[in-house]
Amino acid sequence: MLTISEFGRRSGLSHKALRLYDMSGLLPPAQTDPATGYRLYSTDQLERARRISLLRQLDMPLSTVVEVLAGSDEDAVARFDRWWAGQEASMRDRSGTRAYLRTKLLREADPTPLPDTVDLREVPETKLASVRRDVDQQSLVDTMHRTGHEIREHVAAAGGVPGEEWWVLYYGPVTPDNEATIEVCVPFTGTIDPTGSIVIRIEPAHTEAVCAVARDDCYYPRIILAYDAVESWVAGSGRPTRGVSREVYLAEWCDVAGDEPFMYVAQPVGPVGAPVVSPR
Repeated sequence: MLTISEFGRRSGLSHKALRLYDMSGLLPPAQTDPATGYRLYSTDQLERARRISLLRQLDMPLSTVVEVLAGSDEDAVARFDRWWAGQEASMRDRSGTRAYLRTKLLREADPTPLPDTVDLREVPETKLASVRRDVDQQSLVDTMHRTGHEIREHVAAAGGVPGEEWWVLYYGPVTPDNEATIEVCVPFTGTIDPTGSIVIRIEPAHTEAVCAVARDDCYYPRIILAYDAVESWVAGSGRPTRGVSREVYLAEWCDVAGDEPFMYVAQPVGPVGAPVVSPR
């Protein structure tokens, strides 16, 4: 048996940590002296203690450590890999946010115009099948794609022909801290009836200010640079906005190379000097 001091030295865990893991049930001592209350540990517990120490060095929460070490080594590997994949995804998001904020700060410190990447495109009157959903940033991408496929399947099953592009309209800012309504729209030809949450409507002909985004740049917050470019262009164009901003997806992800245009960030606009009309 080892005293708490010797066990801590050999496992790399402090007295405070060992007391915490005892209270949480993660690593109780093998024995506790009834007279003195001293904790005594078995050498057989060293391997578990070392694993806990390594997992905590990776900033794994205690609740997750409990899950990882709850079963067999095979189960532990599977749980550990799932947690680590989430950490890597979070780090990619944080890295993208850092790059975006750095770009913003540099631009504000030494103001220069955004690249001239904004064009105008004419959109004819378009028949749409659409669904509205309330989402936050975490559920946004999955909801967009799942809803788009649901609409396409309905259009095709009803005898319509879905168009190649599809749209996502934003009725509020979708951020890590804010939920908002989006509308996923699939242009189509033919005659079909609405069903369930899928509605059929006509989008009036309009002009859009658009900024193309390559497939490899189509992630948050990098995509915000395209929104910034469109907003800056519209502000200096003398054109009022007409309706909500949107993303226009030009093809399926697997059909586009990484450096090719995958989507537009688009803002419907009116003629120069026209009065401002509030979006619906």
